[in-house]
Amino acid sequence: MIGHTDNAVEIDAPTGFVWDQTNDVSAWPELFSEYAKAEILAETDTSVTFRLTMHPDEQGRVWSWVSERHWDRDTWTVRARRVETGPFEFMNITWTYEELAPDRTRMRWVQDFHMKPDAPLDTAAMTDRINANTLVQMSLIKEKVEKRRREVIGFHDVPSNRRRGGDLRTLVSPATRGSSSGFCGAVRLAPGEKVSEHYHPYSEEFLFVARGTLRIDLDGEPVTAGAEQALLIPRNVRHRLTNVGEEEALAVFHLGPLAPRPELGHVDTEPYPEQVSA
Repeated sequence: MIGHTDNAVEIDAPTGFVWDQTNDVSAWPELFSEYAKAEILAETDTSVTFRLTMHPDEQGRVWSWVSERHWDRDTWTVRARRVETGPFEFMNITWTYEELAPDRTRMRWVQDFHMKPDAPLDTAAMTDRINANTLVQMSLIKEKVEKRRREVIGFHDVPSNRRRGGDLRTLVSPATRGSSSGFCGAVRLAPGEKVSEHYHPYSEEFLFVARGTLRIDLDGEPVTAGAEQALLIPRNVRHRLTNVGEEEALAVFHLGPLAPRPELGHVDTEPYPEQVSA
């Protein structure tokens, strides 16, 4: 008899966000309730070998084993197997992700295995145990992933992007909070500092100046926006931001809809500031 389980859960989040959250093996102890430790042993762009250590069981035993995972993001598929099989003769796992809506994903786990003759549980009993535990873990993962989408994020919680000038930070995005229609962030500019000219071929940009005074060059035509003023920057319009005031400026931006891929969202039309000074 070959053990076989097939379980699925629907999570209210975009597929890419669910994928990123659930395939970060190093963070599994924060996502699963059964794992005490995850150690990455080897990693490539499409695979990872790792050791998992569980919390002690009812008898105080600590189970640990090495597994490897291989993934194909284009097909939203992950295949895994235990390298150190322990009580299993073999354990093969397939995870698949299906987009049901822009912000709803079905995650499915299929496991095929067989127990060794001297294992503490036979294959039928292990099938029942895995099915019961999978429902617990999937419910927990659904709760945690959906909660992460609603968490407040601060300016200093994300890395700074200074390539185009200023201190620019993307706060709410597909990567940070699983947004499905756009992203937003903020930029701080010192007096005289600028964000170099670029345009967005897929997105409108909504710009709100929270503090200071900015000159925004739109296709070469300057407009000025002061504190608590807003501006629409249409698709394909070249724009450059310059702080023309005497204090630090803070501007909030939102772009939508999303480009097909992140690298297509911005087209630069002049060198970055550091390239100018080089």
